[in-house]
Amino acid sequence: MFAVLALAASIGVTSAVITTVRPAGADQLSDAKAEAAAVTAKLQAIQAQQSSLSGQVQSADYRLSQLQGQIAANQKQVDKDQAEVDKDQSQLRTQAISDYTSSGTSNTVTEMFSSDPNTSGIRSEYSSIATGNVTTTIDNLHTAQAQLQATQAALQQQQTSATNTRNQLQSSESQAAQLATQYQGTLTSVNSQIQTIVAQQQAAAAAAAAAAAQAAFNAKVAAAQKAQAAAQTVAQTTRGSSSSSASSAASSLAANPPPVPAGVTGAIQAAESQLGVPYVWGGETPGVGFDCSGLVQWSYAQAGISLPRTSGAQYAATTHIPIADIQPGDLLFYGADGSEHVAMYIGGGTMIEAPYTGAQVWETGVRTGDGFAGVGRVS
Repeated sequence: MFAVLALAASIGVTSAVITTVRPAGADQLSDAKAEAAAVTAKLQAIQAQQSSLSGQVQSADYRLSQLQGQIAANQKQVDKDQAEVDKDQSQLRTQAISDYTSSGTSNTVTEMFSSDPNTSGIRSEYSSIATGNVTTTIDNLHTAQAQLQATQAALQQQQTSATNTRNQLQSSESQAAQLATQYQGTLTSVNSQIQTIVAQQQAAAAAAAAAAAQAAFNAKVAAAQKAQAAAQTVAQTTRGSSSSSASSAASSLAANPPPVPAGVTGAIQAAESQLGVPYVWGGETPGVGFDCSGLVQWSYAQAGISLPRTSGAQYAATTHIPIADIQPGDLLFYGADGSEHVAMYIGGGTMIEAPYTGAQVWETGVRTGDGFAGVGRVS
């Protein structure tokens, strides 16, 4: 019993020490994970206590049911004995009269109850016989009843004690459950904080990567523009020469790429409406799944512009332009002849794509590293 009360007191004290404290300058994520581990350990210990207490309450309930059964059986025996004695008392009196009158004359019973002074001895003898037998039986009854009542009192005392124990155990179990709920709430809060910190770190890393990609892309575009300007200068100095006519035509195309289609804004908006849709190989269903070329084909179709289905065919169907001239709506191709992947440029060094299995349609920085095949403009 004292162990139960001590446990309840321990639970009550422990419930006051749930805190969230971080040392100044410590790494937030490491601190949050350490706190989550500590709270989890405490929660598991409390749940173990709660489970133990629950088992003890069940045992106490079983003990109470046994005592209640014994009390009911004992009371039943008391009632049975009382009924038997009541029955025997009537029978004994009848038997006493029968025994006495059977040995006398036929008018003995009448004489026994007459007012004749000569019959007083008969009445006295009958009274002695009947009363004596009944008194002996009643005395035996009182003895038996006293024993049963003593047993009943003992059982009821045990029942009272068992009930108190059971109630204390249940109270401790309730306190443990409340404390477990508090710790679970704390753990949920800490885990939420961890998720927030991780999300912030991931966002910061993504922003840094996007900035780096933007810087690299800007540098590459600047280099391409510089090379294009140099090529134009060379073309101008060699203009009129028959040997440089092909180079001049190519330079003219590079310097004057076809205009961006009028529906490109609608195509970009259509693509962005599918952000978060899962990548599905061969997919071309809005809101359900897209692969890379399926997204590009569907997006341009929403702007009234028809494109082939595969990335390689889209590469062949577009006008190839220098990366220095890239504009929103242009397509970036990867792999030999653009056969491996395609994405749509949306401006600011960012493109939108359906990347690979397990990912979703997203916006990311332009990639122009290994595998980059070039830029194609829809015309």
